[in-house]
This record gives sequence, C-alpha cells and structure tokens, in this order.
Amino acid sequence: MVTLTDIAAKKVGEFLSSQDQPEAGLRVAVKGGGCSGFQHQLALDEARDDDQVFEFEGIRILVDQQSLRYVDGSTVDYTESLMGAGFQVNNPNVVAACGCGSSFRVADEEPSCGAEV
Repeated sequence: MVTLTDIAAKKVGEFLSSQDQPEAGLRVAVKGGGCSGFQHQLALDEARDDDQVFEFEGIRILVDQQSLRYVDGSTVDYTESLMGAGFQVNNPNVVAACGCGSSFRVADEEPSCGAEV
C-alpha cells in the first residue's frame, strides 16, 4: 500500500482539479537510474490494466506491479522549506541512498545504473 500525508493529498488534489482527466490519479513508480540504482517517479496519470490502485482521502494512487515491490509501505509527502518545495517519497524499503537523495537502493537489488525495472 502507498499513502499520502495530508499536505501531499491537498497538493495532489489541487493539481488533479486543474486536469481534464476525471479518472486521473497520482502515479508512484520506480525506474532504474541514479548512482544508487533506482529513482522514484511521480506523475499525474490514468490507471492502466496492471496497476494496483489505492485511495487516500479521495485521491487515487496508481502503482504498476513492478514498482509495487519497491514502494510498498511508502508515504508520499509534500515539503516546503527555504531550499524549495516538492514531493518526497518516504520509502521504508530503502537501505541506501545517494548523497543528493535522488536515487536509492533496496535490499537484495543492485541493478546497474540506467537499467529499467
């Protein structure tokens, strides 16, 4: 399961309300890349046949089957600071992350950089 914090749900809801896709939701995915092996991807999208769909406060969260094993249990947050604002995935499956925080590694997975999941 993937959830949202209250502030993330509010921000995603604002983005979704400006879209012409009534069935759209927040896609949470993982792709190969970065110095630690994987990167989180967030996008507004519509559900696909192989997606697992979760709902949180009326927001649809879409996760494809391949990404689910890497992001299961994660919480998407939205933060604002002097350094900027944006979404962040708090993923309990991460065992190591790169110094800049944009890529991660999970236990028992060590793909080469740029490899698709």
